[in-house]
Amino acid sequence: MVRKGHIKEISRRVLFSDESREYRILFRDFERIREVQFPEFLVQSNNFQMILINRIKKIKKSNTVLFEKNVMVGE
Repeated sequence: MVRKGHIKEISRRVLFSDESREYRILFRDFERIREVQFPEFLVQSNNFQMILINRIKKIKKSNTVLFEKNVMVGE
């Protein structure tokens, strides 16, 4: 199960950060993984309404991984 609280905490931190473009989100978009900057993700997801939290695979700041979803067999 995705730790929604952890993702929401990172999101709050990014929203109030001056470096929001350094944060990148990798998420599942049908059969492929897309990587976008955090501000672009908020626009595309309509503030997490169109792209659900459980589709997020990884959140990075520069080269540091802040969140990574465990991959399950068959996913």
